Amino acid sequence: MDDGHSWTAAPSAAERARSVLATAWSCAVTADGGREELVGAHTVAEDGRLLLDVPDDSALLATAICAPRGEPSAVLEFADVSPVPVRNRVRARMWLAGWFAPEDGRLAFTPTRVVLRQPSGAVVVGLDEFAAAAPDPLAAAEARLLTHLADCHSEAVERLTRLVEPDSLHGAVKVQPVAVDRHGLTLRIERARAHGDVRLPFHRPADDVAQLTERMHVLLGQAASAACPRALQRQRTDGDG
Repeated sequence: MDDGHSWTAAPSAAERARSVLATAWSCAVTADGGREELVGAHTVAEDGRLLLDVPDDSALLATAICAPRGEPSAVLEFADVSPVPVRNRVRARMWLAGWFAPEDGRLAFTPTRVVLRQPSGAVVVGLDEFAAAAPDPLAAAEARLLTHLADCHSEAVERLTRLVEPDSLHGAVKVQPVAVDRHGLTLRIERARAHGDVRLPFHRPADDVAQLTERMHVLLGQAASAACPRALQRQRTDGDG
């Protein structure tokens, strides 16, 4: 396979949902008319069930005991937040409806409906797909990778804008890396009163950080031979960038 942008795949909705679960630190739980915010309380089983450590006085315990088994009794909400400071940092939200059951001193939550909302819209994720999917292999390292790229390699980010269509850069005042997964890097193009995201796909998927480094080098090599976007040229001429 050559080094052109021949790979255009993106994570499936199920993979994206599992990545959100794997990296989210907190969740909001609505059950029996009440709402609780839990921080650092959940882990995810391989089949997609969530295991929650809750305080002994939590109303969720009563909900789990009293609700008929198998009937939806709660909704869990997770937010996926960009580690890089940008406008509208929430990249996705996910809701899981399902039921609780006590299990080994914790609450096991079995989802009966999974909804993922991204900027492109909301989608219902099939339960079988959700259970079979795995998080993106770069999900655990994404925050560290993106903040390092934004804080220490701003010149590389600017170089990558040479791979962006000039029309997408019209009015741009700042460009930041906002997401990365095994399939590609997403840049946030910020304007004075609006923003948009542009995806730069890798030539093949990256299954670990070492492979990601090689994929980024390929993108930067392509950018080095591309013309500098006229929009950014004008910014530098005008003293804005």
